[in-house]
Amino acid sequence: MDEQIKITSVENSQHLDNETLFVVSQTFKALSDPTRIRILNLLCADEHSVNDIAEILDLGQSTVSHQLRFLKNLRLVKFRREGTTLYYSKDDDHIMNLLKQAIEHAAHN
Repeated sequence: MDEQIKITSVENSQHLDNETLFVVSQTFKALSDPTRIRILNLLCADEHSVNDIAEILDLGQSTVSHQLRFLKNLRLVKFRREGTTLYYSKDDDHIMNLLKQAIEHAAHN
């Protein structure tokens, strides 16, 4: 019974508007895809070009570009241009910390 009261209390203490709900659900959607997890994990450490990411993770360049576009739209990654090359890096430490915690949790077995 106490657990039910706590859950109800948490739900009532913070009303989530539709935009917040959408962003949170899209963030979890981003973290639910193994390819995007691999890309984010790589970008946790350092910035990389699309070609570098494709080579390191053994993925097609179009696959990497598609996933980076999705992640960029959610502001989870950002890029800088150097000549004709785009270099991607993490853009949100909160999400990277969440990802690291999820990886640690999975490895904790």
